[in-house]
Formats: sequence, C-alpha cells, structure tokens
Amino acid sequence: MASMTGFNLLMADVREMVSEQIGFRELLYQMTRRDLLLRYKQTIMGFGWAIFMPLVNTAVFSVIFTRIAPLDTGLPYPVFAYCGLLAWNFSASSFRFAVNSLTSNTNLVTKVYFPREIFPISAVLVSVVDFAVGSLVLVGLMAYYQVAPSWTILALPAVLLVHLVFTTAVSLILAMANLFYRDVKYLFEIVITIWMFATSVVYPVTMIGGTLSTVLRLNPMTPIIDAYRDVILIGRLPDPVSFGWAAVCATVLLACAWLAFHRAEFQFAENI
Repeated sequence: MASMTGFNLLMADVREMVSEQIGFRELLYQMTRRDLLLRYKQTIMGFGWAIFMPLVNTAVFSVIFTRIAPLDTGLPYPVFAYCGLLAWNFSASSFRFAVNSLTSNTNLVTKVYFPREIFPISAVLVSVVDFAVGSLVLVGLMAYYQVAPSWTILALPAVLLVHLVFTTAVSLILAMANLFYRDVKYLFEIVITIWMFATSVVYPVTMIGGTLSTVLRLNPMTPIIDAYRDVILIGRLPDPVSFGWAAVCATVLLACAWLAFHRAEFQFAENI
C-alpha cells in the first residue's frame, strides 16, 4: 500500500511538471530569445563565435595529432576533431550557462512563480542554436575532404535526442547544485576540462587499453560523440550496446534530475 501511494505521488509530480512546461512554453521561448540576444549583444563576431572556437581548437589539435604525435583515426583528422568538438562544445556551453542560470536571475526566482526549470532549459536551447550554426562548418569540412554521408544519417535525430536529454539532465543538476553550494561553478571548470579529455572528443578512447579504457567507456558522452561520427562520417549505425547504455543513462538521469529539481524549488528563494 505504501509503495502504491509513493508511486501515485510520483506520477502526480510528473503530470504537474509536464503540464507546467506546456503551460509556460511561451515564457520558455521568450527567455531563450532574451538569453540568445544578451549573449551576443555586445560582441563583434556575434554568432561567429559558435564557429570560431571549434575551428581554433580543431586547428590546434590537428597540429598536435598530425604533425607532432600522428594519430590514425580512419578519417581526415580535422573532420574527426571538429565533429567531436562541435558535439562537446554544445554540452559544455550548455553546462557553463546553466550553472549560473538560477543565481543570475535572483529577482525572477524570488518574486515570480513559474517552473524554474525554464532557466537551465533555456541555456540548453540557446546552445542548440550555436550547435546548428557550427554544423555548417562541419558540412563544409566534409565537402572539402570528400567525406560523403550515407543513409545512416537518418539515425542522426536519435543521436541528437539522446545528446539533448543527457545535456539537459546535467544542466538541471548543475543549476540546482550551484544555487545551494556556490563553489560548484568553480569546481565545474576543473571537472569540465578533465571530462573532455576523458571523452573521445579529439582522440578515440579505443586507443587506450586496460582498466582505464573500461572506465572511460562508462562515460555516456563517449558513445554519444562516437555515434555522431558513426552516422555522419563513417556511415554505420551506432554500437547498440554502448549507445544503448548512453540512452538509458540519459533518460534515467533526466527523470531523477528533473524530479529532484522540481521538489527542491520551494527552497530556491531562501538560498538565493
């Protein structure tokens, strides 16, 4: 009986969360539009930054892994690296803006009621725009290096969905954690750097053997980034085991993060 009561309460929370997001969808749109305009309002390059940063990093790593320490990836290295950096920068950018999304909107958090999930979700949606802009360069690189996509690109929406779900889940956790513990935003910068090199962003983790390789493969971002390369560049479907693991992790993490975020909302105002 107690378990049924708990399940009923859980389902009531889920219904409330979903209905709130639907009811406040116009506010989400306006917040995303506001954040997008603010991000590039006083920058010279504007949306060019979404292209510039992955290109610079690609150039740096291309020099390292083609001239100094040659690396065989089975693809032209600039295409391999840019694809990984583009996908990684989408998540990293979302995390960086989400971590401060609640603490930088104190007036709205404390005075007006609406689902606070809108702040970190808005940060993710703004990064989606950057991701779309940066994708144009990947198309150009593929054309230059004569890397043609195959029918497997039809699986790209599934990869995007898993990536979006995982990024949103982590963004919710970071936003909530930084509200309660303000040093999270400083620790995050260290973690995000280590996390990048523990993911197959600029090199295949298959090159690493032993126990470390097993640990790195548990990182959900690795199969997600590998899946992008598989369906866009290589012409094969993602590995069902590793990508399935990432999909399950993303789904479970989003459910837990969203529920925890929703239940902690009443404490946000007193912790601002």
